Amino acid sequence: MQDITLLLEAIRTGDPGAGENLLPLVYNELRRLATHKLAKDKNAHTIQATMLVHDAWLRLSADAGVAFESRAHFFGAAAEAMRRILVESAERRNAAKRGGGVEHVDIAGLEIEAPCGTDDELLAVNESLERFAAVDAQKAELVKLRYFAGITIEEAAALLGIAVPTANRHWAYARAWLHQDISERRSKEF
Repeated sequence: MQDITLLLEAIRTGDPGAGENLLPLVYNELRRLATHKLAKDKNAHTIQATMLVHDAWLRLSADAGVAFESRAHFFGAAAEAMRRILVESAERRNAAKRGGGVEHVDIAGLEIEAPCGTDDELLAVNESLERFAAVDAQKAELVKLRYFAGITIEEAAALLGIAVPTANRHWAYARAWLHQDISERRSKEF
């Protein structure tokens, strides 16, 4: 511990060889920090502890203007560097590359079932439908007729004064919109 403090002081005063001497002394502690950070969610990270330590060390070494005041300050900076690396890795995995994490939904096969599910499902559809009505009232009315009244697409088209092909397009759009809205809300709850 004393050696680490002395080397940090030497780095702060500008000793060029102090950084090289510091790594062997802090490596095991950095590896323990990395393993602890990765252990919280084993499935989400594709980074290994060794790689995380090396990347964090490179970031710490690149910040030549940063002077570590103490051992705690150094390890705090190392933990922050590791956190940023993990966040950047997660952001890259969730990037919108060919749809990113967005679930592909085949609109033709998507159905919104009549309200015979649980109360939670019914409430979720109702809340989503209220949000949808603010976006497109006519399509929301079509959903109410089909979902809650159980009438056919032809009957709903006649009641709304629109053509059947238009009603089919509106129905496909509304189903996809509601499915995505409900899925997003559920994912935020967990």
